[in-house]
Amino acid sequence: MYFLSRELYFPSVYNASPEGIVAIGGDLTTERLLLAYRSGIFPWFEDDEPILWWSPPERMVLFFEELKISKSMRNVINRGIFKITYNTAFKEVITNCRSISRNGQDGTWITEDMIQAYTRLHELGYAKSVEVWQDNELVGGLYGIDLGTVFCGESMFSKVSNASKIAFIALAQKLKRENYRILDCQVHNSHLESLGAREIDRETFIEIITN
Repeated sequence: MYFLSRELYFPSVYNASPEGIVAIGGDLTTERLLLAYRSGIFPWFEDDEPILWWSPPERMVLFFEELKISKSMRNVINRGIFKITYNTAFKEVITNCRSISRNGQDGTWITEDMIQAYTRLHELGYAKSVEVWQDNELVGGLYGIDLGTVFCGESMFSKVSNASKIAFIALAQKLKRENYRILDCQVHNSHLESLGAREIDRETFIEIITN
């Protein structure tokens, strides 16, 4: 296993462990985080762990032409009960992603250090958010890293039914209009699979984000 020093460097993703760990340690500076995402790597760890850097052998992504919107979701969208905004409440979105209760999870991987690091990235225009509002209350959203042609989704939350799906669909449609290549969803998630996301192998993913 490769342990990072202060040097701004990551080993090849093809040297990752079988489960996908590329390196351990390092820091969450803006420069290191951007290098990681541009290399197909993302941090994922808990408060009591060192920083773990991942590039899993199978990557969950959405190709925009494969976006699935069910009839029931189309009805929800057409009713106009939700308002969508972009980058108006980043800190609130990431904080809600941290605090929201999730089935099968005791805690969260979004540490206070992570919130500070991604807020810095947001201030520099790299980390972006989608907000879903109902009756002027923030009820759902997501955030991630914008690489210009690829959006790397990090986390989402929902306080009412369908709110996170609405955020995902709105973002996917926006990125398609802006000619992005894919929406990176990182690891398998049945929630996102129902919206059309699927797994591709690491090599294909790296080829997409680096060419």
